[in-house]
Amino acid sequence: MNRSTRNVLTTALAAAAALALGGCATQHLGSDFGQAVRQSIAQQVANPDAKYVGAIAPGSNGARVGAAQDRYVKGKVIAPSNQVAATSIAAAPSAPSGLIQ
Repeated sequence: MNRSTRNVLTTALAAAAALALGGCATQHLGSDFGQAVRQSIAQQVANPDAKYVGAIAPGSNGARVGAAQDRYVKGKVIAPSNQVAATSIAAAPSAPSGLIQ
């Protein structure tokens, strides 16, 4: 075995030993380690037992949805009322910067 091969082999063995010993080190993590990830996951999960209060949304009435689909297929869609949009904008407490009121 020549000298360069022996140097490469010695370096490889030293690196392997260092990696093996590094795996034995214990980490002392805080009790709240990973809490941010768990909280983010919990915020993204929908409530499986959700309770909805108030009036039913117009899209959830089967007869209205069917009629709307028929109008769409026939090309006779009812245009939204401008008065509703104006009322919605006027009822907003404040608009974020950049929006036209």
